[in-house]
Amino acid sequence: MNNSSPQLPPWLALLPLVALIALLAITISIFGIDALGGASQMCLLVATSLSVCIGMAVLRKPWNDFETAMVHNISGVGTAIIILLIIGALSGAWIVSGVVPTLIYYGIQIIHPGFFLLCTCVICAVVSVMTGSSWTTIATIGIALMGVGKAQGFHEGWIAGAIISGAYFGDKVSPLSDTTVLASSTTGTPLFTHIRYLMYTTVPSMLIALIVFSLAGISADDADIFHIAIFTESLSEKFVITPWLLAVPILTGILIVQRVPSIITLFVSMLSATICAVIFQPHLLAEIGGGSNTQELIKGALTMLFGPTGLDAGSTEVNDLIATRGMAGMLNTIWLIICAMCFGGAMAAGGMLDCIAKSLASFAHKRAGMVSSTVLSGLFFNVATADQYISIILSGNMFGDIYRRNGYESRLLSRTIEDSVTVTSPLVPWNTCGMTQATILNVSTLTYMPYCIFNWVSPLMSILIAWTGYKIKKLIV
Repeated sequence: MNNSSPQLPPWLALLPLVALIALLAITISIFGIDALGGASQMCLLVATSLSVCIGMAVLRKPWNDFETAMVHNISGVGTAIIILLIIGALSGAWIVSGVVPTLIYYGIQIIHPGFFLLCTCVICAVVSVMTGSSWTTIATIGIALMGVGKAQGFHEGWIAGAIISGAYFGDKVSPLSDTTVLASSTTGTPLFTHIRYLMYTTVPSMLIALIVFSLAGISADDADIFHIAIFTESLSEKFVITPWLLAVPILTGILIVQRVPSIITLFVSMLSATICAVIFQPHLLAEIGGGSNTQELIKGALTMLFGPTGLDAGSTEVNDLIATRGMAGMLNTIWLIICAMCFGGAMAAGGMLDCIAKSLASFAHKRAGMVSSTVLSGLFFNVATADQYISIILSGNMFGDIYRRNGYESRLLSRTIEDSVTVTSPLVPWNTCGMTQATILNVSTLTYMPYCIFNWVSPLMSILIAWTGYKIKKLIV
């Protein structure tokens, strides 16, 4: 038997990815925002089948290799799927219970429109540093800030961009963040050495983002007082607005500070919001359940958690703001994630990822080229594998020896991986992060993508710092 492995040409390795992008472009042009209802999933499955065909035909890979890789990838996002389902229920509970409407009601009056985008980015950054999770930040305070911004008349892309920029800044530098820990451990860099070194690229990137959000807020049209009055009046008439409801986000914050696991924190927050719905908004549960007896109230509470609700507040804009989708609203995202994991597994098992990675690594000779290649590889892995964790591991494993051979510290690699993988994951529509944030905020990835200033600047800043050589030292051998 011949032990030599057939080589896959780079153009053939890229074919499934090119086919996927082309198919997605076609389906999005045909279905628009409804593409996530099944068309995008079919595109991923077609690209997956193409990867399998190439791997089996050219590299003579057995089907079992592909099946094992796909199952492994899907099992790796099991926790994320559970979190998504709880977030769906949490979103419904926070809105119907009046928690989000109360935050919006008070937020409109406290946060000046001219500083809203700046404050949004800073608030999300602080919360994300404390939680170590961009997902938790966006699913809680992010939803409320989205409502405040809409009430003040901001474009949803700007609001989502400020929320995501702040959340991913915190996710990137927090010692509690799983991606931060993964990037440091994969490259063999001490955690706090990694975080300190991140500051040379992350702080300038964040400052640029804050300047842009400040200018965007100041240059925006003056807040329409009548428009804001409609929101406050509609919310106060539909919901019982009371400071007591702020106990739910306060409890959530305490659990976060105590470093309670995300799933437990989100579940307790959902449960406490459900109790508040029963106490403060029984009329809304009766409206959802179709009656005011005990059985119908229970039906309303359960529907609030797992299904869509459509409350009438007398204004189309407010109705859209308080409409919920529950767990059911997350199913398309979960379906898409599973299909994306199949695609990533097939690309890995078929040798496509390895081939493209080696081609990119061939440009890593000098300092700037090495960092640029790492950034491009991180972006590619985010697109091809649809998962930031896989992308971090692949980038670390692929470039570790290259950085060592060129005499550079591991902290340069760990920083570059974070600059290229962690922050760009929500910009890819079929990446788990992109799908999740779009679903939670109810804003399509393509809509908010141009406004995620921090997420765009970070990889460019990493390359710029590499060109200047600032604080980049070679190891003394």
